[in-house]
Amino acid sequence: MSGLQSQIALNFDTIGSSDPFFFMRNGLQFTGGLVLHQEAFFGVEDYLDDDNSRPYTYKKEKKSKNPDKHISFKQRTVAYMEPFTLDVFISKRFVSASLTHRVTSKQVAVAGTNSKDIKAVLKSRSDIPACLAVGRILSERAREADVYTASYTPRERDKFEGKIRAVVQSLIDNGIDVKVYLD
Repeated sequence: MSGLQSQIALNFDTIGSSDPFFFMRNGLQFTGGLVLHQEAFFGVEDYLDDDNSRPYTYKKEKKSKNPDKHISFKQRTVAYMEPFTLDVFISKRFVSASLTHRVTSKQVAVAGTNSKDIKAVLKSRSDIPACLAVGRILSERAREADVYTASYTPRERDKFEGKIRAVVQSLIDNGIDVKVYLD
């Protein structure tokens, strides 16, 4: 008898149980002979999930068979119902605005105070009159491209007031219907 088998025999005698069935720390199950058993550890099931990602105490997430199923009808169709979006960028030096087609991601009309034709006319490139001029020029270029409606959602850091509101109001005054979505 080897050293490990004699130690096991001693352990069985000291337990005093007629059924020597217990689990060892290294994952071996002993029932008189040596049998490998990896799923158990002191009678507790394995600590990891099937894919060995999380401990067994956490609830498994349901995996959706079709992740695209949960997108609402409005989310799927809004890009086609309101295809043009207005993007306004205002810095300390200049103002720019553009109309972009959502589906193709192409810019239909662009206007900014950094361009040569506007730069020469304006006194300042970042004040309210400059914003009104950008809105007027953008509306002319949009009408040339047969765009009469657009939607605008301000960025999280932007407030719908001041210069941004001046650009949007100038577009509305010059014949472009702009839907503003405020969260």
